[in-house]
Amino acid sequence: MDTAAFNSSAQAGIGMTSQRTRTRMVERLREQGVRDPRVLHAMGVIPRHVFVEPALANRAYEDTALPLGFAQTISQPYVVARMIEILIQGRELGKTLEVGAGCGYQAAVLSILTKQVFAIERIAPLLARARDNLRQLKLTRIRLKHADGNLGLSEAAPFDTIILAAASKTVPQTLLAQLSPGGRLVMPLGGAEQVICLIERTESGWIETRFDAVRFVPLLAGVE
Repeated sequence: MDTAAFNSSAQAGIGMTSQRTRTRMVERLREQGVRDPRVLHAMGVIPRHVFVEPALANRAYEDTALPLGFAQTISQPYVVARMIEILIQGRELGKTLEVGAGCGYQAAVLSILTKQVFAIERIAPLLARARDNLRQLKLTRIRLKHADGNLGLSEAAPFDTIILAAASKTVPQTLLAQLSPGGRLVMPLGGAEQVICLIERTESGWIETRFDAVRFVPLLAGVE
């Protein structure tokens, strides 16, 4: 993507929201083990402070989840980068579905890495906020929909990549059915104890790999 589109005051920031602060965040991600240069670049390009509450803007580049309201959070930078790096390792993301768009931050990062991003959010006011945030940055590769993420997006399926930003005790079978042959799905799996889980669709079946322990809000059904 042409990152020249980010030449705006919102992207530039000052003080704790400046490009220098984002650069420090990227260096911290590298120290934490994130190695893929594509992921590090995307994390450095997207201004996280645009997506958090104004009162929390000076904490936007800390490695912590921050509240968004509606009992939702914006994931910590390391977890966003880690999950995307797992998905992109040795391949391109291709057509991507995000379940749980929230404020739009992770969809924005994904849009730097692929041309097609579809994002579902079940909470209407939060989806409206995501639209405003993405419009502010002039990101046009993301299609948002108010829908139940458990159902996926059958009208746009199949997807090369699916990423969930909410945890479930089981892998939603509807989402697996919308995954392309050779595709990958990553999600936080579990209840009280959660791990990052990667599901790969191969010619011979499904391969599941588990990674770091994480903490996400639960994947809920229905819309609000």
